[in-house]
Amino acid sequence: MFIITFIKDVFLSALSMLNSASPWIVFSFAMAGIIHEFVGTDLMKKASLGSTSLAGILSMTLTGMCLPICSCGTIPLGISMYYSGAYLGPVLTFMTSSPMINPIAIILSLGLLGPQITLIYVLMGFFCPMLIGVIANRLGGDELYYKPAYENARMQLNLKMPKKTLRQRIIKGLHWSFTELAMAISKYTVSGMLIAGVLFTVVPQGAIQRYLGDPGMISLLGITVVAALMYVCAVGHIPFIAAIVASGAAPGVAITFLTAGCATNIAELISIRKSIGKRAVTLYMISVIILSQVGGMLANVLLPDFEPVLDFDKVTNSISRANTFIIEFPDWLQLLCSFVLTCYAAVSLYRYLEKALKPHAEA
Repeated sequence: MFIITFIKDVFLSALSMLNSASPWIVFSFAMAGIIHEFVGTDLMKKASLGSTSLAGILSMTLTGMCLPICSCGTIPLGISMYYSGAYLGPVLTFMTSSPMINPIAIILSLGLLGPQITLIYVLMGFFCPMLIGVIANRLGGDELYYKPAYENARMQLNLKMPKKTLRQRIIKGLHWSFTELAMAISKYTVSGMLIAGVLFTVVPQGAIQRYLGDPGMISLLGITVVAALMYVCAVGHIPFIAAIVASGAAPGVAITFLTAGCATNIAELISIRKSIGKRAVTLYMISVIILSQVGGMLANVLLPDFEPVLDFDKVTNSISRANTFIIEFPDWLQLLCSFVLTCYAAVSLYRYLEKALKPHAEA
């Protein structure tokens, strides 16, 4: 009976997280296909994305800051950019800035956390992705760029390929993204959600609530661990952390959570590890953790006498303004997209098992 209840709780937790992200992931697959087909290595170089130039990192930081997409939604886009010739720095910059901060989150932060924390939050949302991009470009090693993308580009220059129509190129891009890319990423996304569901079920929620309910106990490292365990979107986490700060937690706790919470989740880390490599995910994870800690400590130093600004009127006004920008997907669409991703993951798992068992069957 206990096992059945445990499996049920894990399934419901994973489904809830997957539902919130799946429409954005499916939409990102379509965008990723267009990027892969129309944005080649030449365009990547012209846009400074196919090099270690600081200009490419800056452009990806600003682009990501303007897009209200969660971390799982950035996975197909970032990996598609990487496979199309973008260097590791701009890719990790985009995959950090987009979930970390966006215009909706800034509006909510102003009303719920006040201008002081919001200013630090915006500065962190700008400089953290920039620094992560610079670090990735310097230490990327063999994963600095996807070599087959440039090899294929050289081969196509030597071969006179017939020109395709716009429709043919769109179909080709979507075919790639909804076969190869979707098959590869969905298994990591779904498995990551299941692992997160297990963590949610194993870690007593009452213990987390008691920890968060006692401001004197909360540390910057502790809130980073909580942020990693929780799956939070780019907007929904702000009222949560505002309530903690209003109860007496230090302002640095908010900055650390705002920086690390959205930029780290298990599904994203697994996808980066499997699709790009071990070095990439190590650089990404360590950089986010260290920078979020530094940001939190700086906030505590700069705001020693911080007074929480959370009150009913500001909450109502901020949420009302933010709601005008939030895209809410109907439940049926969320379930449909989750079903599609689960099917992709199941087919991918079947192919993996079939390939693994084939040598044994032949023997």
